[in-house]
Amino acid sequence: MKNNYACIGLFNPKSVENVGSVMRAAGCYGVNSVFYTGVRYDRAKPFYTDTKKVYEKIPLINVKDLMDTIPLGCVPVAVELVKDAKPLTTYKHPAQAFYIFGPEDGTLKKEITDLCQDVVYIPTEGCMNLAATVNVVLYDRLAKGDDFSHHQVALRKKPK
Repeated sequence: MKNNYACIGLFNPKSVENVGSVMRAAGCYGVNSVFYTGVRYDRAKPFYTDTKKVYEKIPLINVKDLMDTIPLGCVPVAVELVKDAKPLTTYKHPAQAFYIFGPEDGTLKKEITDLCQDVVYIPTEGCMNLAATVNVVLYDRLAKGDDFSHHQVALRKKPK
């Protein structure tokens, strides 16, 4: 993907473990920034689990409204189990995307999914954990992108 740019929006995340794992995924898959709403995560921040300290390289920012935060030029994409959502298996990711994920114990508000250009879901039996969902979506983006072979070559050349 040319001009590859991706950000993540977390709607009222509950678990510090999941946010830490989301940040680790963000670092692994080249995400530019992570935004979140709500106060549940802020209350639990002292127990943060980002063991790779990705937050030192990728901003993790609390915002009032994810839809007011969409980075310029990014396509908002909701990841949610709703009727008429597109399966991730056939989804073509935009070069510049803002992926929005719901909380571990709920769903995205209809106002959010209605404002998103695309709504996708991961075909599974039941719903997945927040961090697992983020990892699957970001890996799918990488695997389907034009620069996937570049990442493979870069990994092989990495010195030990």
